[in-house]
Amino acid sequence: MILIRRALRIGVLTFAMATPAMSGEPRPGKVAPTCSNLASGANWQIEIDYDKATVDSNPARISDGQISWHDPTDGGNYTLDRKSGELTVVFASSTGGYFLHHRCKLGN
Repeated sequence: MILIRRALRIGVLTFAMATPAMSGEPRPGKVAPTCSNLASGANWQIEIDYDKATVDSNPARISDGQISWHDPTDGGNYTLDRKSGELTVVFASSTGGYFLHHRCKLGN
């Protein structure tokens, strides 16, 4: 009986420790996915810091479905879909602005 209780406790502790690793929640810390321009094929990296809620040092809104931020350097408003890896950039202008579409390789 004592062995069964110990085995159950070990099983519960093992499951409790493994659950965060199995869930879709972001791991704390920094990641640097590679993104590509779908038209030109140009590649670059962005740095996502989950602990500080920033992307490339810009404040970001991070949810289960997306990460969005504004980069004052280029004026772009970025939205990264965390499921598909699609990165959409919106640049506003007096003539209506434009969208750019990219794809990022997000490690799971």
